[in-house]
Amino acid sequence: MNGAVELPLDIAELSFAASGDALVRRSVLPSGVRILSEHVPGSSSATLGYWVAVGSRDEHGAEDATKTRPGRESGYGSTHFLEHLLFKGTPTRTALDIAIAFDSVGGEHNALTAKEHTCYYARVRDHDLAMAVDVIADMLTSSLLDPADFENERGVILEELAMAEDDPADVASQKLFEAVLGDHDLGRPIGGTRDAVRQVSRDAVHAHYRENYRPQDLVITAAGAVDHDALVADVTTALTAAGWDLSATARPVERRGQSESLVTRGSALSVETRPIEQVHLLIGFPGLSASDDRRLIMGVLNSILGGGMSSRLFQEVREKRGLAYSVYSFAASYSDAGVFGLYGACSPAKARQVADLMLEELRLLAANGVTPEELARANGQLSGASALALEDSDTRMSRLGRAEITLGEFLDLDESLRRLALVTADEVQALAADLVSRPLSLAAVGAVDEDVFAGFGTDHQE
Repeated sequence: MNGAVELPLDIAELSFAASGDALVRRSVLPSGVRILSEHVPGSSSATLGYWVAVGSRDEHGAEDATKTRPGRESGYGSTHFLEHLLFKGTPTRTALDIAIAFDSVGGEHNALTAKEHTCYYARVRDHDLAMAVDVIADMLTSSLLDPADFENERGVILEELAMAEDDPADVASQKLFEAVLGDHDLGRPIGGTRDAVRQVSRDAVHAHYRENYRPQDLVITAAGAVDHDALVADVTTALTAAGWDLSATARPVERRGQSESLVTRGSALSVETRPIEQVHLLIGFPGLSASDDRRLIMGVLNSILGGGMSSRLFQEVREKRGLAYSVYSFAASYSDAGVFGLYGACSPAKARQVADLMLEELRLLAANGVTPEELARANGQLSGASALALEDSDTRMSRLGRAEITLGEFLDLDESLRRLALVTADEVQALAADLVSRPLSLAAVGAVDEDVFAGFGTDHQE
């Protein structure tokens, strides 16, 4: 395959070869349901995903109803709440029946809520794929949302949020997103807050379900030992049995806009004092959107700065000075915005020193660039990691989902590696310089207060 393959919403059938003798096929049903598969020779299992392009950013409270996409109803926490509830039973299956269906064949099934999508997925042997298609279709189309189950699951979700609140790294991460993104919808926590979960009503979640789980919203992806024609037939049978009218004509929902959003920083400093042994530090900047042409450059930058044991952050902070056990950089990209960040965990007495060192390493990269050896090493790391990841059908299934929902194009491994090899040292330096020119935020959780970070980073802010 040479170049990216576009995935237009108005093309009913696509088929193309991908690297490793894989075959990718895509069908858009008249009802708007999109089905994508990647047949991988030699596979004996498959991973299946049912995707809806609605995430936590699409929720709204009564006070800001106009922020959501037109016609979409929800309440804060509804998306994550609904993800839980779809496992609780349908008119034909109890929650136990759903669990037994997968456990009895050694399969795995779960779901995830993200900021811009929700996915229900399963991994099974090839001859159990039709079962997985049927069970998840039943869950997705016919969940009862029983009031008693709703209240029971409210308690479960509150425990899940409490568990996250007990993890200082999770808390610091959320504080960073709020600090960097401010009032942007992407800054809100995916699972909602404890207050939001306590307040959200079954009616709000049910409205969210009915407004967003429709044929034109649904994307189904499968990778591994998959026969595309059989998959389409099984999906059609399962959705029709659930009462969906697949003969009705509807255009798939439009993808999100790809233009960059204006991000206004929420705060420069966000510190939560806790009596714990380590301080969890994050330094963040507005990053790149998922469609930014520099996203591969970002991958190289991230690898060199904080992507492994040979990275600058690991070598300077941990190996040379012994100041931290965990230190790295990361990049999160969404349709219209992103976050680039640096993370380190250390003793309270070393917190300011570690924060200064992490920022200094990014500044040095922006000022002096990267060496040919670093560039080659990053290319090798990213190339190898990408190839190894695709040994797993889960990764291939997710790649199809992201391609269809977010990017509208598919890149196979060969094309990704070709583009990666074109990244230059000057491009990496230019991106680093761009990042350090953006508003900086620091979030910390641990036995420190704001005074520890007084004046942090202000000498490079405009």
